[in-house]
Amino acid sequence: MPNHADIYANQADMYERLVSKQASLYETIQTIIPVEGLDIIDMGAGAGRLTRVLSPQAKSIVALDESESMLRITADHLRKADLHNWRIQVADHRHLPVPNHSADLIVSGWSICYLGNSDVDQWEANIHQVISEIRRVLRPGGTVIIIENFGTGSETPQPPDFLMSYYRLLESQYGFSHTWIRTDYTFESVDEAEMLTRFFFGDAIANKAVSEQLIVLPECAGVWWLTV
Repeated sequence: MPNHADIYANQADMYERLVSKQASLYETIQTIIPVEGLDIIDMGAGAGRLTRVLSPQAKSIVALDESESMLRITADHLRKADLHNWRIQVADHRHLPVPNHSADLIVSGWSICYLGNSDVDQWEANIHQVISEIRRVLRPGGTVIIIENFGTGSETPQPPDFLMSYYRLLESQYGFSHTWIRTDYTFESVDEAEMLTRFFFGDAIANKAVSEQLIVLPECAGVWWLTV
C-alpha cells in the first residue's frame, strides 16, 4: 500500500490530479447546511477540494492541514480565483489554531480517519480530542460535517474494517447523523486510471481498473454531521 504521509508531503501535485477526477461535493454539503455567509474551517484541507468549492460563498474560510505542500496548492488555486476571504495554516486536528466559538461550519474530508484507524495507538483518545476541539471551535448552533472512505472500487458501501470502530463511535458516542454518497472518479483513459489509482490506492485497485477497463472508478463515501 502506498505511503500516504509521504504522498501528502512530497507528491501533492499528483494527489491533486487524482482528486480532481471527482465531482464537487458542494451540493452534498449544501443539503446539510447552506454555506453562504458562514465562517468555515476545513480540517485536513489537503489540495483544497472542499475549500475551493466553499470559499466563493463563505464569509471566511481557514484551510488547515499537516502538509505545507498540500496547502500551497490550495493557496495557489484561491489566489487564481481572486478570492481574499481565506487563510491557510499547518495544523494537527487535535490542536486547532483557531479561537473558541469562531466557526459556523467545520468540514473534514478523508482526514480524521488517519487518527481513527484502529491500528493506531490511542485512536479512541485521538477521536475524543478531535471532537473536543471541534466543539470548542464551533459557535452554538454550528455544524460539523465529516466525509470518509466508505469503499473505493465499490458501487455500494464496503467501508474498511480498520475504520469501522471509528465510524460507530461517531454515531453511538458523539451523536452524529450518517448517510453515504457516491464519489466516483472519472478518468480520461484506462491508462490514466491505472497510473493514478496505483499511485494512491495500490495494486489491487489499479489492477481492477485495468482488468475491467474502467474509466469511471466507483467509490462510496460516508457522510456524518452534527449540529452543536
